[in-house]
Amino acid sequence: MIGIDETRPFIPVRIAALTVSDTRGFDDDRSGDTLAKRIENSGHILADRKIVKDEIPLIQSVLKEWIKSNDVDVVISTGGTGVTGRDVTPEAFMPLYEKEIAGFGELFRMLSYQKIGTSTIQSRATAGVASGTYLFALPGSTGAVKDAWDDILVHQLDYRFMPCNFVELFDRLQEHQKRSSS
Repeated sequence: MIGIDETRPFIPVRIAALTVSDTRGFDDDRSGDTLAKRIENSGHILADRKIVKDEIPLIQSVLKEWIKSNDVDVVISTGGTGVTGRDVTPEAFMPLYEKEIAGFGELFRMLSYQKIGTSTIQSRATAGVASGTYLFALPGSTGAVKDAWDDILVHQLDYRFMPCNFVELFDRLQEHQKRSSS
């Protein structure tokens, strides 16, 4: 069965939203607003929301803060995944991954191709796991945020989604750390 198993409980996930932009503030951050609304409308908890400039140290500082926090399960960023000189979000995220979730970027681009054609090749959407926290980097367009949330993340961040989802793996994300410390 693919879809929602109504016999399983919904488990709200604590999600932090990060906008990476040299030009946006909270008054004109449409993609960040779209992401925050979708998080909350899906029954999840918007644990935090920030905007940082396209600078690797600034992005990583926020990511590291959220990765260490017991109040954040998932980080979703919007912006900085293109190919221009200022687009550095993947470079900020990837060194923090313990495990990359390569299929996320591949699936995002496949779905995006159906809507924007070959222009999707300019997206470097990426995802991974760091110290038990899921990290997802989305392009900065409102359409990309809608596509990633509506077609991928809303399902994978719902414990009821079958045949499997990211939420049911939370307890197992740090198994390697438990083994090495014993």
